[in-house]
Amino acid sequence: MAAAAATYASVAGFAVPAADAAGVPHSHVSSALIPPALIPRPPQATGSAAPVTQAAPAKQMFVPDLIAAIPGGITSGQVAKISKLGGVRAVLPVDGGKVMVNGHSANVLGVSPQTFRPWTPLATAASAAIWSDLGQGKLISTSAAARRLHLAAGKSYQVSAAVVEQVPFARPTALSVPGADAIVDLTRATQLGLAKNFAVLINAPQANLKPLIAQVQSVIGKGGKVVNLVAYALVTAGNLPVEPHAPAGVPTNWLNLFKQSAATYCPGLSWTVLAAIGEIESGDGANDGPSSAGALGPMQFIPSTWAMWGITGFGPPGKPEIMNPLDAVPSAARMLCASGAGNTATLPGAIFSYNHATWYVSEVLALASEYARNNS
Repeated sequence: MAAAAATYASVAGFAVPAADAAGVPHSHVSSALIPPALIPRPPQATGSAAPVTQAAPAKQMFVPDLIAAIPGGITSGQVAKISKLGGVRAVLPVDGGKVMVNGHSANVLGVSPQTFRPWTPLATAASAAIWSDLGQGKLISTSAAARRLHLAAGKSYQVSAAVVEQVPFARPTALSVPGADAIVDLTRATQLGLAKNFAVLINAPQANLKPLIAQVQSVIGKGGKVVNLVAYALVTAGNLPVEPHAPAGVPTNWLNLFKQSAATYCPGLSWTVLAAIGEIESGDGANDGPSSAGALGPMQFIPSTWAMWGITGFGPPGKPEIMNPLDAVPSAARMLCASGAGNTATLPGAIFSYNHATWYVSEVLALASEYARNNS
């Protein structure tokens, strides 16, 4: 089918980032309503969309480290082999295709709302409305894609794949797969003719990704392609402007903002920790909330916590702005530092104070380590 053929040809396109991801009394806790993570081994994402869980507490999240694709689709046996490789913690097969949305080319993933939800930034995962809309067959896109495709919430647009359908657009949000413009549920993906199991997302936070890539490549064969999403995320952060019209003398992109905030407001804290929190919380400002817990901004502060720790960092003079990354990232560094983030011995406790979940600490530290390896 046309969508399937175009999908594999554009696998790299799914990974090309858009130019456009112990003293603290109260945690900001941005992730109050995230469903339990499901790890399909072998894949179970090829049937009809599962019902969306709305009220389960946060159990885990997964940052996609690699994406692997084969022209004919990933088999359940290949997924099972990948899931058993050293360092691999979770795998998730996805449907996909390069299609036309509102007259423009777009990379669209077909996912189960329930299983894909833990693979998104916390502000996205915490939004019940997003997953309800997705389960109703609506299109969800990134903010950058919504602008490029000229999509307005609540309107329907022509989507041309194996068939042509009018698909309602729900809203933009942050996704964790660089290069993916939008997602639909599995029922809609089947209707459009997206390629079944065209790729598998891989979470391997403790693995050295270079040898793991070679191992995954061996599983899927020479005709497949494996892409390092962590490296692309760093490139994205380095190219993504903090503000379109940032004044002179302030960090101009997210990568520099993380680096300067750590150096200025928490000496001893690696910038990679701030980068990991920014990606996990909001996809580097792609979803500013509010979350189900009321958290706001790129670093997802609860307003009461912001009142205590918010500062005018690199932002304009005056009252600190929770939605302005030039204030939010330095404020996060200041809050973390007060909890001991400037010392490696007390860093885990400081991250726990930011979001009271042991899995959150593990995910932040693991992603920070991956950023460090991929930035060297």
